[in-house]
Amino acid sequence: MPSRADSQIPEIYAHLLAVISSDKFLKMQGLGNEIPFFICPFDSAKAEKMNREVIQPLINQLAHMGIRVLRVDLYDLSIEILKKRGIWEQILAAEADLSKSELKDLLQGVLDPEYHLIPAIAEKMQKDDFDVLFVTGVGEVFPYIRSHTVLNNLQSAAKEKPTIMFFPGEYSQSVEKGSSLNLFGKLLDDNYYRAFNIYKRF
Repeated sequence: MPSRADSQIPEIYAHLLAVISSDKFLKMQGLGNEIPFFICPFDSAKAEKMNREVIQPLINQLAHMGIRVLRVDLYDLSIEILKKRGIWEQILAAEADLSKSELKDLLQGVLDPEYHLIPAIAEKMQKDDFDVLFVTGVGEVFPYIRSHTVLNNLQSAAKEKPTIMFFPGEYSQSVEKGSSLNLFGKLLDDNYYRAFNIYKRF
């Protein structure tokens, strides 16, 4: 089975298909009282291949097996929220005049996970019948949306079905240092200890 974020794409696909289609995973067995959150770290240089050769084919194959996946892409969802709030065009117009820091602060405010992002995800979850939630687009929304903040806030909305966050970087866990999300393998996103590494849990 894969053991590292830079594992080969076919190996990752085969492992995820076997895990996600298993009764143990779908019924969330053996997790104790932990939230059914899983991190699927991958080499950020392979982001396009992950989407093209792992994530979308997985969704299609699982559908053939009767397993429904709800995919929430954080980047697409962010644009959807901004358009729904009527501020998408304003942000595009203002972007050229704002520094990176100012733009980040602006987006962090209007896409606050607790008040805007998670409610939008919860709405999608209520509208769709699904067995597994895929969260993608993590790298595309950095730094105005941080993965650990999404996970922390998502705990209140996504407890009933297993959730997999596809993470372009490394998810390291150790007794000495705890758990940390290292975006792109270089940037420390932050500590998050309540998710399982899907390569190591199954």
